[in-house]
Amino acid sequence: MVWGELALAFGTFIVFHSVPLRPPVRSRIEAVTGSTGFTIVYSIVSIVLLGWLLLASGRAPYFELWPWAPWQNRLAMAVMFVMCLLLALCVGRPNPFSFGGRNNNRFVAAHPGLVRYTRHPLLLALALWGVAHVIANGDLAHFLVFASLTIFALFGGRIIDRRKKRELGEGWAQLKAEVNRQPLLFLPEVRRALVLRFMAGVALYVTLLYLHPIVFGVSPWTF
Repeated sequence: MVWGELALAFGTFIVFHSVPLRPPVRSRIEAVTGSTGFTIVYSIVSIVLLGWLLLASGRAPYFELWPWAPWQNRLAMAVMFVMCLLLALCVGRPNPFSFGGRNNNRFVAAHPGLVRYTRHPLLLALALWGVAHVIANGDLAHFLVFASLTIFALFGGRIIDRRKKRELGEGWAQLKAEVNRQPLLFLPEVRRALVLRFMAGVALYVTLLYLHPIVFGVSPWTF
């Protein structure tokens, strides 16, 4: 049944991340919860399902794909540091192209921030998280979970692009063109906010390192 639990967790995770986001389904849910309520509930359930999926992968039978070596943890920790910084820099920032943004009506194409490099910074952070854990885990169950989540993150942007194009109409292409005209190298508009977000990313990284052995029973510090 241990493989069955992983399959059930995986199936539930995929269904939850596809069905409620379909416009007819989402509109019905939002009619009851409101847009903000939908986002809150969806985020909480997503985190719970992700936790279940990770715990189920840890309980699955161990089948080694490649032997573990200390460099894997070192590299994974480096990738996770970048992921934490990226997450801190993009969460709650205006981003009309993707999810995870806030106050999207305040987005200024002349100062796009990370959106100049990727329309979906949260998906990129998820992909980095998946890559880091593929590196650190050489067994079949974890490989299936983290590789699948990485692929989902890398290709999920196409799904979001289609949805945003429907929502914004011609404005989507115009906004994208204006963002792409901005220089690749630029000074941040509000440097104090950048420093605070950087510090939040470092704090998140330290917190994850501390909680990882407590929650998952595996220490990233195993060198």
